[in-house]
Amino acid sequence: MFARAAQRRLLSAKLISVSRLFSSTTPLKTDFDHVVIGGGVVGLAIARSLALHPSSPSTLLVERHRQTGTETSSRNSEVIHAGLYYPPNSLKTRLCIAGRQALYAFCAAHHVPHARVGKWIVAQDEAQLATLERIHALCRDELDVPTRWVGAEEAEREEPVVRARAGVLESSATGIVDSHAFMTALQGQFEDAGGVTAVGTAVLGIEPLKSTSATASSLPGSGGWRLLIRDAQSGEESSITAATLINSAGLGAADVHNMIVPAERQTRLFYAKGNYFSYASSAPKVRRLVYPVTAPGAGGLGTHLTLDLAGRMRFGPDVEWTEDASDYTVNPARLDSAIPEIRKYLPDIDVSALAPDYAGVRPKLRPAGTKEFIDFYIRKEDGFEGWVNLLGIESPGLTSSLAIGELVRDMLYGSRKVEGSPTLVKTS
Repeated sequence: MFARAAQRRLLSAKLISVSRLFSSTTPLKTDFDHVVIGGGVVGLAIARSLALHPSSPSTLLVERHRQTGTETSSRNSEVIHAGLYYPPNSLKTRLCIAGRQALYAFCAAHHVPHARVGKWIVAQDEAQLATLERIHALCRDELDVPTRWVGAEEAEREEPVVRARAGVLESSATGIVDSHAFMTALQGQFEDAGGVTAVGTAVLGIEPLKSTSATASSLPGSGGWRLLIRDAQSGEESSITAATLINSAGLGAADVHNMIVPAERQTRLFYAKGNYFSYASSAPKVRRLVYPVTAPGAGGLGTHLTLDLAGRMRFGPDVEWTEDASDYTVNPARLDSAIPEIRKYLPDIDVSALAPDYAGVRPKLRPAGTKEFIDFYIRKEDGFEGWVNLLGIESPGLTSSLAIGELVRDMLYGSRKVEGSPTLVKTS
């Protein structure tokens, strides 16, 4: 709902117009300096980063659900990724590595439960071993991400139940985090800095406004942004304005994008549902994450073994393409296909102890079968002023979130530009 705090702030803002200088030469008079659409972990990190800027901007975070962080942000493996898998100059690599370092520091400083448990990537044949050799060389020569080979004797001693016929590459920088506690901390810091969270608030329409100043840009958005919103509890519709707009709506980001752009620039997302499976037995037991080697076009990193902070094992996600971004029903039929994949690296698994657990949906910029690497889409949109657009923010989005927040802040307050975002799939 458009919470009472947000309503009070909005009424105050309407009485005393807020003026901030961003990219135009004329200050804009709007209800808020920034509006961030989407209260997942990335939206929370962006809103926090903006609210903490020294100029103390007024920032509104709009979330359509009744709580923040209920979609992709809380339905994942909760892994802190090291940054092993992506091209060296990609946004995913740069933001993952910077975000991982920032996330460990944040968790330590603010008592967010986490653990640097490490990860083994296991190869079962020579082709998979060759893939691991390429990853190791990339991490050593270009990324400065720590990886090392685990010999057969050490592997047998450390994890005797794990099968790795051809080799093991260890990532010591990989960890796990309580994503819910992390998001709670982000939201707390955002609101402590004066930010306003409006949950249960749907965005119905967005209008880019043009500046009336003769010395300012005439592009859409140069005069700010008007949003039509609806409170889920009361059904009441209202209008707010902001100097800048950040689209971080996750699974709904294409819908927000399409509210703004002309028909020829509209796009769509593709949804990869991941099913997770719990494990109720105490044996076999492992002490670190275990990932298979995956092929290009798989849509994810394979049905891997992860741990929660209590040491319990779970498996997933698989990849099940869906047209329904809100389908979180675990497909029990997927367990039959997951078991052979799990047995490749954990042959002694007790199948009777596996059960459907939960599911998450990842927003993809390309459809099933796409083999080429697709980067995050983060850019100030051409032809508009004051709009930062984020699309296809999936893994490693959780790990990258703090770095993404800093990047968006610098895009609005500094001169940082983002190069290399992929082209979007058009709807027609």
